[in-house]
Amino acid sequence: MESVFRQAQLSETEMRRFGRHLILPEFGIEGQRRLKAGSALLIGAGGLGSPTALYLAAAGVGRIGLVDPDRVEETNLQRQIAHGYSTLGRLKTESAAARMLDLNPELVIERHDVFLSVENALELISGYDVIIDGTDNFPTRYLVNDTCVKLGKPNVFGGVLRFDGQLSVFDARRGPCYRCLFPEPPPVELAPNCAEAGVLGVLPGVIGALQATEAIKLISGIGTPMIGRMLVYDGLDLSFDTVTLAKSPNCPCCSKPSGEIVLRAEPMVCSAPQPGGSITAEALLARLDAGEDVLLLDVRNPPEWAGGVIPGALTLPKPEIEAALRASGRDADAVLAAIPHSREVVLYCQGGVRSAAVIRSLAAAGYDSRLLTNLEGGFAAWEKVSTALVPINEAMDT
Repeated sequence: MESVFRQAQLSETEMRRFGRHLILPEFGIEGQRRLKAGSALLIGAGGLGSPTALYLAAAGVGRIGLVDPDRVEETNLQRQIAHGYSTLGRLKTESAAARMLDLNPELVIERHDVFLSVENALELISGYDVIIDGTDNFPTRYLVNDTCVKLGKPNVFGGVLRFDGQLSVFDARRGPCYRCLFPEPPPVELAPNCAEAGVLGVLPGVIGALQATEAIKLISGIGTPMIGRMLVYDGLDLSFDTVTLAKSPNCPCCSKPSGEIVLRAEPMVCSAPQPGGSITAEALLARLDAGEDVLLLDVRNPPEWAGGVIPGALTLPKPEIEAALRASGRDADAVLAAIPHSREVVLYCQGGVRSAAVIRSLAAAGYDSRLLTNLEGGFAAWEKVSTALVPINEAMDT
C-alpha cells in the first residue's frame, strides 16, 4: 500500500475539525494528512454506500468517487440514510454528494452516474486507492473483484440480507480474493437480493460503518485490515464471528498473472435455462393500456401487498402455490384452479426471482411454459413506470 501513504497539508479549519483524530497517538496529524491525500471509490450509493460515504467524508478522505446511476425512491429511505424526502427523484450520487459536502466542504467528490461495466471498470477503478463494494448483485460484485485483482487494488467488501451482514477486505496481493471463496455466482434462485428477501434497515448502517473503518485503516496505514478474514454479523442475537479465509491456488482469477485476467460480465441468471417468457414493465403497461385481457398473478407474500399491487392482479403467495403443487385434495385443487392452463399468465414478485421460481415449478407440474410469462424486475420495475397501483383490498384476491 505504499502508493496510498501520501501526505497533504491540513488547513486551519481541518486542524480544528479533525481535532479528535489528531489527539489519537496511533493516528495523529500524519494519519489525517494521509487521509486527505488518499482516495476511495464507492460502488453503490445505496444502503451500504450511504453510511460509508458519510463517514469517509466526515473523516477527511480527500477524494471520493461515487458510482451509481439510480435515483432516490421512497422505498430507499428505510435504510439509505444519505438520502431523504427532499431528494426524491434526484440521482443518488447528487443526493449523497450534497450531504457529504455539508459534512466536509473541502472534500473532492467525483460523480459517476453509470453502472459499473466491463467497458468502464478499468478506467473507473484505476483512479482510486481503495475500492469499496456496496453492490447488491452478483454480476457487479464479481466485476469489482476481478478488476481489483487485475489492478492490484484493495476491495472492501460488505454484504447484508435480512438480519445478517458480512465484511472482509479482499486484496489478492496479500490474501484471497472473492473468487477464492466463491469461484462462480450461485444460481439466482439461491441468492435473493434485499428487494426479494428484505433487510433490517439498520443492518447496512452497521456493515457500512465497518467498511468505512477498513477503508480509513487502509488509506492511513493504521491497524490490521480484514485481509484473509471475514466478519459475520447476526443482528438478531448481536453476535460477531470471524472466519479465516484461505487463498485458493486454483482460483479462476487471482491465481493468474494480472495480464491474463479477462473481465467478463457474469449473467444475472446462472442456472438452467428459464422456462416461460418474459416481459418488461414498459411492455406490460402498453398491453394493459391497449385493453388487452392479461391475467396477472402476484406471488409475493401478503405483507408486501399492503404497498400496492398491479390493478386487477390475482394475489396468491408463492408458498401456497408450491405447497398445492406438492399436495393433493380439494384445498390444493382450489388453489391451482385459479391458475388456468389455457391462458397466458404474467407472474410477478418484488424483483422477478420468486416469480421465475414459480414458473419453473408450474412448468415441471405440466403447465404449458409458453403461456407463463415473468415480469422482468417484478413489482419494483412496475413502480418505476406506472403510478396505477391499488390497495390490496381492491385487487383480485383468492
